[in-house]
Amino acid sequence: MAALLLLLLVSAGVLLSSTEAYNKLPDNYRKGVDLALQQLNSHAGVKHHFLFFKSLLKSDIESGFDVGYIYHNFYLKATKCPKGTVDSMQCKFRNDRPLIDCSVCYKTFAGEIEKDPKPYVHCVHKPALTEDMMTTRVEHCNKMSYHSGTPTLLASKS
Repeated sequence: MAALLLLLLVSAGVLLSSTEAYNKLPDNYRKGVDLALQQLNSHAGVKHHFLFFKSLLKSDIESGFDVGYIYHNFYLKATKCPKGTVDSMQCKFRNDRPLIDCSVCYKTFAGEIEKDPKPYVHCVHKPALTEDMMTTRVEHCNKMSYHSGTPTLLASKS
C-alpha cells in the first residue's frame, strides 16, 4: 500500500513538473511550443497526447518597434493519454517512446507570431535527429532573421 502511495506521489510530481515547466516559460516561448504541438497533432500517425518536457536552447532578439525573433529548441514527450485529450493533468509520461526534439523559430510583433516570414517548426524523434538536420535548423532560422537586417538569431541566448 505504501509503495502504491509513493508511486502515485511520484507520478503526480512528474505531471506537475511538466505543467510547471511549461507554465514557467515566457509567453513568447509557450506560443512556439503550442505551434509545435499543433503541427504534431495534425499528423494522422500520432496516436498519443504529447506534453512539453524540457527546453534545450532559447534565444530571443528584440529588434525594436515591438518586433522580436524567437528560437526555441525543446523536447516533447508522449503520454499514456490518447491524442486529443483536453485535460492533460491526468496524463502520465510514457517511458517506452523516444523524446521528440523540436526547434521552432518565428517573428513576433506586439507579442503575437507573425505569418510572414512563415514560422519554422521542425520536430523529429530524438534518435533520428542528425547533425545535418541540426545545422539546417540553425541556418534556416538565421536566414529568417537576416531578411529583416537583424543580427544572427542564435547570437543571443537567454
